[in-house]
Amino acid sequence: MHRVVAIVDDGSNPFELGVATELFGLRRPELDGRLQAPWYELRLCSATPTVRMHAGFFTLSDVAPLEAVDEADTVLVPNRPDPQTPPSAPVLEAVRAAAARGARLMSFCTGAFTLAAAGVLDGRRATTHWRWAEVFRSLFPRVDLDPDVLYVDEGSVLTSAGSSAAMDLGLHIIRKDHGAEVANTVSRRAVFAGHRDGGQRQFVERPVARRAEASLAPVLEWAQERLDQPLSVRELARRAAVSPATLHRRFATELGTTPLAWLTGERVRLACLLLEKGELSLDQVAAASGLGTASNLRSLLRKQVGVSPTEYRRRFGHRGRGSTPVRAR
Repeated sequence: MHRVVAIVDDGSNPFELGVATELFGLRRPELDGRLQAPWYELRLCSATPTVRMHAGFFTLSDVAPLEAVDEADTVLVPNRPDPQTPPSAPVLEAVRAAAARGARLMSFCTGAFTLAAAGVLDGRRATTHWRWAEVFRSLFPRVDLDPDVLYVDEGSVLTSAGSSAAMDLGLHIIRKDHGAEVANTVSRRAVFAGHRDGGQRQFVERPVARRAEASLAPVLEWAQERLDQPLSVRELARRAAVSPATLHRRFATELGTTPLAWLTGERVRLACLLLEKGELSLDQVAAASGLGTASNLRSLLRKQVGVSPTEYRRRFGHRGRGSTPVRAR
């Protein structure tokens, strides 16, 4: 088993704990026969046997002691309802010890304050909820904070923004460990968008459309069915019956990205799925995903996923999935 240990501290938010349970703590019969690496085993631990959750909503009892962190492959640190209140000293010591022995560390929302207080974010890039960005900078000037993104992957340390970004980071980790096809299956069970790039803006205005046809969803679905075809911004704008400038504004408002960046991301994700299946050559994968050439496929996969197509297929193909995590860059 890949052991995920979530540290629960006094006042921790139940939402992030629920995300961890949904992604790493459920049985996955839908993945039977499809996993070539062990799934996750989730444990909760705390410095005390009972922990009072945020606002006293409920109390967890019979929680494992902090020593459970010593055996964790991945450690999820607690978020803070008041980030300016330091985590307990035993929690910080457990985080430092986990970092020293090379465990993977991750935080949801204000959990980045816990990682920073433990000193493991010094000199690294990180993110947290946009609302707390200035407080974070004032407390931890040695951390390269990027408050505009959904999550940051620094290899052995990963941080995410608020609320729904916890799902994005969790799915990103599943995608690293088990491949895009497995991550998509998990996201479908959770009824959640399969993947949003970590670099997407975390604060995006999403006004309620007055007309159903005002949504970008029909255009996105139409494009996803034609990724192997030449698609331009002008063509997407025609499909949406708007000008290219208006389309850019709507993408920025609804998705926090540009039409071309969205298209490229969708094509890279399709290429990953095709590489996992292992039935096509690199030239065929590039053509089927709309990336054009094997050279372009190599360049974009290295940029967005961190490895070459051949290495990705070796790790996540049906014969080799899950041997080594992929590091996003």
